[in-house]
Amino acid sequence: MKKILSFGKKIVSTKSFVFLTINIILGLSCAAQNKVSPDVIPYKINISQAVINDLKSRIAATRWPEEVSGAGWEYGTNLSYMKELSSYWQTGFNWKTQEAKLNQLKQYTVVVDSITIHFVYEKGKGKTSTPIVLLHGWPSSFVQMAKIIPLLTKADENGHSFDVIVPSLIGYGFSGKASQKGMNVFQMAELYQKLLTEKLGYQKFMLRASDIGAGVAKEWSISHPQNILALHLSGSNPYTFQVPTDLSEAEKSFLQKGQQFMMAEGAYAMEQSTKPQTLAYGLNNSPVGLAAWIIEKFNTWSDNNGKLESKFTKDELLTNISIYWFTQTIGSSMRAYYESAHVWSPNGNKEVEVPTAFLMLDKDIAVAPKEWEQRTYNVVRWNVNTTGGHFAEWEEPVIIANDIIEFQKTLNK
Repeated sequence: MKKILSFGKKIVSTKSFVFLTINIILGLSCAAQNKVSPDVIPYKINISQAVINDLKSRIAATRWPEEVSGAGWEYGTNLSYMKELSSYWQTGFNWKTQEAKLNQLKQYTVVVDSITIHFVYEKGKGKTSTPIVLLHGWPSSFVQMAKIIPLLTKADENGHSFDVIVPSLIGYGFSGKASQKGMNVFQMAELYQKLLTEKLGYQKFMLRASDIGAGVAKEWSISHPQNILALHLSGSNPYTFQVPTDLSEAEKSFLQKGQQFMMAEGAYAMEQSTKPQTLAYGLNNSPVGLAAWIIEKFNTWSDNNGKLESKFTKDELLTNISIYWFTQTIGSSMRAYYESAHVWSPNGNKEVEVPTAFLMLDKDIAVAPKEWEQRTYNVVRWNVNTTGGHFAEWEEPVIIANDIIEFQKTLNK
């Protein structure tokens, strides 16, 4: 166990307390002085009408499967809902309208180590700003962060805001795809480190992440702690390879629920971690197949009380799915599971010394107890919210933004 120091409600390791103090003193002063590299290029999404027409033609040509009576969502994506959503995708959904909305965000691309990184970059409107990187997961995209960005870039009562950077993960959306083996979460973190420090000129910044993004943030924090002011996370990883022998009762319950999740809901992860290419042939060819694979996760993992569109509109769901379709990134996005399962990080089982805040959303797929996360992270802030699921920034943008803002304030005390 780590040796810890207690400062009011904050608990930090002795090593990271010194590290935190230095980071906070330097962090805000560096935030406003960043110099952007000239090879960072403004980017606008522009999907051709021919590609949109091809999508609609493929939807119209769908060969639908049958379904047993009363199946609901128990067997997978519900047939009647899939037909309803697909009909709207073909005849009602306007991609160009959604594209115009996305293009209101300031987007850029830059090449790092021969791979194109797409990212949103919105500067804070306050007198002082802290840079923060928001990292999405699967089967999401940078669109997940659209609602939270303006909540972070606006100035608070003290004139402070955030410079917000939202990269598309490598192999996702408008970022490039790795052509060689090994693009795991560690390698992604190395590319984003260069994006922040070499291309955007930031030397101190915060990270906010969940899902695969949390894996990237963990590796990033271990490899480059001198650059990370703090880490803000939601959710837990239910995939456990080495179980400690001194588990608390809460940890035992968490691991039992994790095993139940893997048996009932984890087949997708096993397939994507072992044979993603096999899946890619069907999902890259059939828009309805792609939508069904993604929609089932949004329905199961979000806090929707059995009504998916109580959390997401059809336009929101289809904008995310359309990005996967138009960029043909379902195969490369799933490959991140394979690479992270087969190519081990050089960081091994090292602990995260960076001060870390957790905001657990009660309806997420895996909600660990605090003592479980303390085995890996330097947990200085812990909150559990009774609403919200896996797609945190999308489902509860105000709650997530407020917790990030309050966490940043505690770092300055």
